[in-house]
Amino acid sequence: MIAQPDSWAWHDTRLLPLSEIRISPTDRGFLLGDGLFETLRVTQGASAWPALHFDRLEAGCKLLNLPAPDRPALLAAMTAVLEANRLSEGALRLTWSRGCGPRGLSPPARPRPTLLITATPGPPSLPTPVRLHIPQQRRDETSPLCGAKTLSMLPSISARQEAQAMGADDALLLNQQGHLCEASAANLLALDRNGVLLTPPLSDGPLPGTARRRLLEAGLCREQRLTLHDLPALQSAWLVTALGVTEVSTVTINGGSQPVSLTLNADRTQDLRRFLVRTS
Repeated sequence: MIAQPDSWAWHDTRLLPLSEIRISPTDRGFLLGDGLFETLRVTQGASAWPALHFDRLEAGCKLLNLPAPDRPALLAAMTAVLEANRLSEGALRLTWSRGCGPRGLSPPARPRPTLLITATPGPPSLPTPVRLHIPQQRRDETSPLCGAKTLSMLPSISARQEAQAMGADDALLLNQQGHLCEASAANLLALDRNGVLLTPPLSDGPLPGTARRRLLEAGLCREQRLTLHDLPALQSAWLVTALGVTEVSTVTINGGSQPVSLTLNADRTQDLRRFLVRTS
């Protein structure tokens, strides 16, 4: 989903045509990936579950020692973007960088963050089902950055490239202990042989996704550590994000010739979609 060049966007304190927005070449988000982002689903002209995204954004700001945006001002800016684009269905992307700074890694003493909000029309185009490949690289579950949605996505990009080079659609990453963690940009859901929906615990390194949080809080899913040995016993699996859910058909382990096949469960998929499209 790509924002259209003729759309409207919010830059810092004002609404502008996207084509007229200029980000400073000294912005640390551009130079160093020093910042955070959130992607929100838009349905019926409103952003879905903004409070959950703000919670995660503020937690990330605290982790990075970055000033957090003002919630009411941020919500007003998001509303302005939705109204200017007459967006009924689609997605909003919030980008919050540390702003400009001197050369080098050390951040400025008094940062002035950069805010960019862009809109993308249309429903999310999620491929289904997806084929997953477990790459060589792994998530570092000991890093506190696992809990933040940072601008630096190179590890995920590299993992997905490796998976696609092996003929898969996406990567399913392990952590340093060999436990299942997450896909390159989505949380993992797995249905065990008893019909219980599971997801790896945050201690194993996945991003605290907003859809994942909703499922856990509703009692529809529970955290459980999963390993490669658990894969053959799983009935079904899904990838879930704020934008939607997609089924997993196969998982191939790096260097393995025989993928693990999973059952496509249309009824459970529909149940998940019905729950996740709710806005309250």
